Amino acid sequence: MQFVQGLPKGVYVGQTHIQHPKTLASHLPELDGFNLALHVNDDPERVQKHRMNLLDEFSEYGVDKVTWMTQTHSTICHTINEEIQFEALVGDGLVTQRKAHALMMMTADCLPIVLGNAEGTEVANLHAGWRGLAGGIVENTIETMQTEPTWAWLGAAISQPCFEVGEEVKDIFCAKYPDVSLAFKTGQKTGKFYADLYAIARYILNRHGIDEVLGGDQCSYRQAQDYFSYRRSAKTGRMATFVFMQ
Repeated sequence: MQFVQGLPKGVYVGQTHIQHPKTLASHLPELDGFNLALHVNDDPERVQKHRMNLLDEFSEYGVDKVTWMTQTHSTICHTINEEIQFEALVGDGLVTQRKAHALMMMTADCLPIVLGNAEGTEVANLHAGWRGLAGGIVENTIETMQTEPTWAWLGAAISQPCFEVGEEVKDIFCAKYPDVSLAFKTGQKTGKFYADLYAIARYILNRHGIDEVLGGDQCSYRQAQDYFSYRRSAKTGRMATFVFMQ
C-alpha cells in the first residue's frame, strides 16, 4: 500500500487502484478489479470481502474503525468519532478527531479531497464532483472541522482535457468564484468547455488559507490500468480514497 508523503507524522492518506493483489474474480467484466462500491451492481459479498481485505491492511497501522458513506453529490458533511452507525451516513464529507479511524470516500472521476491540520489531530475526507465543488462541499467541510486545516491532498480525478461540460456549469462556478474562469478552456463544440477540477479545488482551498495542496496530477479517465472512470464506461467500479491517524 502506498501512502502520500509529506504529511504530519502519523497521518496516512492514499487511494486504491484497480489492481490489487487480493482482487476477487467478477462475473461482470466491467467490474473487474478492486471495486469497493456496493451500488454498482457488483456481488455484495465480493465488495464486502474487498473492504475487509482493505481493513486488514489498515489494521497493521492500528486502524480499528472504518466509516463509509452513501454519497449523493451533496454538500453534507458529518463528524464521526466513537459513534457506531447502524445505517450508512448520507452525504459527501467526513471529519474525525479519533485516531485509528479510517474515513473512506469513493470516486470514479469525481475529485476526492483530504484535509488535515498541522498537528495531525484532525482529518477530513470529501467527495467533490463539479456539483459538490460549486455547492460548497469544501467550505462546509472546513466549517465542520474543529481546527483550521493547513494542508490538502487531491486524489485521482478526471483531468481537464477529458472533462467537457456545458456553458451552464461554467456560469455556475464563475457566478460564485469569478476568478475560476481561467479553469475553463473553450471546447470544440459551441457552448462546451473543458473544466479543470484540480484548478477549481486549489482556488477554493487557497481562498481558505490552505496553501499546501498536494496531488492533483493524475487522470482517472486516461489511466485505465490504474483507475475506474465513469466517463470512460458508465458501468464501472469505484476506487476509495482513505485517511486515518495512527
